[in-house]
Amino acid sequence: MKAAIIIFSDPTHGGEEALGRAFNGLAAAYDFKQKNIAVAIYFQGTGTRWVSHLTKVGHPLYQLYSAVSDVVVGVSCGCADVFGAREDAELNGFHLVTDNSVPGTSGLPSIAQLSTDGYTVFSF
Repeated sequence: MKAAIIIFSDPTHGGEEALGRAFNGLAAAYDFKQKNIAVAIYFQGTGTRWVSHLTKVGHPLYQLYSAVSDVVVGVSCGCADVFGAREDAELNGFHLVTDNSVPGTSGLPSIAQLSTDGYTVFSF
C-alpha cells in the first residue's frame, strides 16, 4: 500500500476545523511513516496557505509537521497561484507540483497519476 495525503483545509478562514483537518492529515502521514508505508503529502487548494504557518517554530503543528516534512512532495502550483501562496511556498522551500497541466493554470498534482502509481488518496 501507498498513501497520498492531500491537505485542502484553509488556515486563513477555516478556524479550528481547518487546524483539525491539517492536524489529522499530518497525523495520518506520521502513522503511515511509522509503519514504513510509503506516504506522500500534498498541499492543494486553500491548503497551499499552510506553507507559511507550519514552518514557524511555536505553531501548534510545527513539531508534527517537522516529523513528516521529509514526505512532503509539495504544493499545487496552480492552487498556490490562485490562493496567493506561491511566494510563501518558494520562500519556505516547498516544491511546486505541476504534473497535471490543467488549462489556464500553471499545473496541479495529478490525482490520476497517484492512483495509477498505486496510491490511495486521502483528503483533509
